[in-house]
Amino acid sequence: LEEVRGELESRKVIDRAKGILMKSRGLSEEAAYTLLRKTAMNQNRKIGDIAQSLVTAAGLLGPAEDE
Repeated sequence: LEEVRGELESRKVIDRAKGILMKSRGLSEEAAYTLLRKTAMNQNRKIGDIAQSLVTAAGLLGPAEDE
């Protein structure tokens, strides 16, 4: 059950990362996923890890929010 939760969470993060790429780079969903996959392969990392890094970076680079 824990493994299924992890996969679902990873899928959500990947979907968020695809959305970020689609918006910022004007990519289709398929092209965004391909870019994530190629980056993961080139860095010998899991696609979920690449997606999480992108989501984190986008949060840091996004519009400033009042704390």
